[in-house]
Amino acid sequence: MPKGYWIARVDVRDAEGYKDYVAAAKLAFDRFGAKFLARGGEHEKAEGPGRARNVIIEFESLAAAHDCYHSPEYQRAVAIRQKVADGEIVLVEGI
Repeated sequence: MPKGYWIARVDVRDAEGYKDYVAAAKLAFDRFGAKFLARGGEHEKAEGPGRARNVIIEFESLAAAHDCYHSPEYQRAVAIRQKVADGEIVLVEGI
């Protein structure tokens, strides 16, 4: 079965507040076996406007990625993140 991935692009507006998001999101990530492949770090903006923070998270399947995003645990974290950061998240099936 192909893996599932989150690809997130984020601009953090409040670094202190973002720490609260990270702590809240960890509950969902632990529950759904999330594996971080890239989290922040150096990047090259090759095309488009880009974002300051780029994250790739691997899950056992697209269904697991979906279930994590829509879980009550992660939705509590979303409410925090949306107050302190702007960005996009897409869920993608691997090959």
